[in-house]
Amino acid sequence: MTIEHLKRGKPEADRAEDDAKTAAVVAATLKDIETRGDTAVRELANKFDGYDRDSYRLTQDEIDALIAKVSPRDLEDIKFAQAQVVNFAQAQRDSMLDIEVETMPGVILGHKNIPVQSVGCYVPGGKFPMVASAHMSVATAKVAGVPRIIACTPPFKGEPNPAVIAAMHLGGAHEIYVLGGIQAVGAMALGTETIDPVHLLVGPGNAFVAEAKRQLFGRVGIDLFAGPTETMVIADETVDAEMCATDLLGQAEHGYDSPAVLVTNSRKLAEDTLTEIDRILEILPTAGTAGVSWQDYGEVILCDSYDEMLAVADDIASEHVQVMTDRDDWFLENMTCYGALFLGPRTNVSNGDKVIGTNHTLPTKKAGRYTGGLWVGKYLKTHSYQKITTDEAAAKIGAYGSRLCLLEGFVGHAEQCNLRVRRYGGQNVPYGEAAE
Repeated sequence: MTIEHLKRGKPEADRAEDDAKTAAVVAATLKDIETRGDTAVRELANKFDGYDRDSYRLTQDEIDALIAKVSPRDLEDIKFAQAQVVNFAQAQRDSMLDIEVETMPGVILGHKNIPVQSVGCYVPGGKFPMVASAHMSVATAKVAGVPRIIACTPPFKGEPNPAVIAAMHLGGAHEIYVLGGIQAVGAMALGTETIDPVHLLVGPGNAFVAEAKRQLFGRVGIDLFAGPTETMVIADETVDAEMCATDLLGQAEHGYDSPAVLVTNSRKLAEDTLTEIDRILEILPTAGTAGVSWQDYGEVILCDSYDEMLAVADDIASEHVQVMTDRDDWFLENMTCYGALFLGPRTNVSNGDKVIGTNHTLPTKKAGRYTGGLWVGKYLKTHSYQKITTDEAAAKIGAYGSRLCLLEGFVGHAEQCNLRVRRYGGQNVPYGEAAE
């Protein structure tokens, strides 16, 4: 296997050091929120967002007033995008069935899909107001049937962003708070004097938000590790450098730490893309952000074959994978580790981010090796149940259970089974012995 890096990002050791610093800040901040509640949240909101108010929860009158500021066209676009997300989420929900089967005469097993009872949705918005994230988390939770949905987003330029608030409200949020960062995630998970804690946290965020969710996991559930945006372009000579460069920089503008990786088997495309990126950065209004991401986290990886490209892509397990080759469906069939695939040059990651209907909250930092993205199923808990309806089945299962319990040395367990054998099977089993 011959793999050549024409461009590398920050060394892994430097990235690990950054992660360790983030983790320490998050741990101290969460402890402060847990100890001092609303007071700590208020201090953090003032420190990081310069935002203070009597209550960070918006009233219905405030929500109505903010929605009134959204232009009719923008409101129509928000509703269109939300409808696409809801339609796909509903199709996913319809695929998840409660089941009940009689596995042998008198033995009934089943499972039920039960919504999580409360969810906290984080919608990023400090640098860019992430209107679409409200559809992905709030509206999908509503489709799942979650009875209490709360949502937090930071102020944008000192005020709640009207479009984000509109999307949250239309999506079905029951409580909306103007809070960002660790203070939002910590308040939703841990609870304060004025915010009841939730059972599940969902939504993407910066490195601090992602780390806060990681540290809070166990106290509450989380959807997945959704940190700074990652994008990968897998391309061959069927596409040009402008397409590749645009798709890489289009995601690199998310933040200063957004990895963007080109994997190709064409040296010409690789070199042309590097040149095209330099050209676009000269004219891109968000080059101040995208350029830093590309400098520190951009990579160009040249492979000999499609098999090598596949192996590299699965190892990196990028959040967004844009595939533009002469065999896009081959990658769909064979890739195993990623957040979401975007197949063919007509498709692009921005469509997935904003409007097409699939969920844009996706695994980062190689989490695509063990989980997919946020979807309606993340809000549902699949709980099993058992029921024995005949004396014969109670005695038969009890006898097997008795012997298997004693095989492991669990005498008390065995007696639970033996009691049923005596009661329903008429067999007298002495205490501590296995049923026949």
